[in-house]
Amino acid sequence: MKKFVRGFGYALSGIWHAAVTQLNFRVHLVAVLIAVYAGYALHISTYEWLWIILCVGMVLTAELFNTALEFLTDLVSPEYNKKAGLVKDMSAGAVLITAICALVIGLVIFVPKLLALIHYAA
Repeated sequence: MKKFVRGFGYALSGIWHAAVTQLNFRVHLVAVLIAVYAGYALHISTYEWLWIILCVGMVLTAELFNTALEFLTDLVSPEYNKKAGLVKDMSAGAVLITAICALVIGLVIFVPKLLALIHYAA
């Protein structure tokens, strides 16, 4: 049981390290805060919250995998290597695709609510 609990500590340490050292991870965390605030302020439904939670999890997970792959690539290939660069580019591309999908889902959820709010205010 100790090993199991210790594993959570290692996982939290990895997340904390990414939050402290990786600008992109912090940018995504700010986007999470904005989405949560907007969801609360616009009273999104339970199902919409589920989509937001899924997007948050996917983007942060993709960013953590990207960071891990970059660290591992730097470890095994400290000098420039074209294939190592492609590994980094592809993992960054995975984050980009995930973030774009999350953005589209966010727009589908929030834009109609914002337009209704603007229409109501006018």
